[in-house]
Amino acid sequence: MTLGLSGRLARTFLESKLTPLLIAAALGLGAVALLVTPREEEPQIRVPMVDLTVAWPGAEPLEVSRRVVEPIERAMWGLSGVEHVYSRADAGVGLVTVRFRVGEPEQQSLVKVYERLSAMGGFLPPGASAPAVELRIADSRS
Repeated sequence: MTLGLSGRLARTFLESKLTPLLIAAALGLGAVALLVTPREEEPQIRVPMVDLTVAWPGAEPLEVSRRVVEPIERAMWGLSGVEHVYSRADAGVGLVTVRFRVGEPEQQSLVKVYERLSAMGGFLPPGASAPAVELRIADSRS
């Protein structure tokens, strides 16, 4: 019976006196790596999120979505550090949540949102309130 490459390699390791030494060295290196790897029992992972709420009394959800939520979404996607933008449009109110990457500074994220809203100017339809901006922090304990 002829052996292929893997069979010859297996036979070499089975017959070698160095195999137990290699196994012991691999186990030893694994134990050392386990001991020196830093870890925390409860790591502090903080994800800054900014909620933008716009009230537009009497408006239908489709109109809120088209004239309020979508322009805010497009503007927020252009910010650096944004990981995701969530939105919801209901009768008379629109909510946009901007989630930044893990570790982004909270205050800088909030400032970016305010600056972008200021740069957008008067994009809201008549009767709609100015966006209420609220910073939320999602962390590993929530």
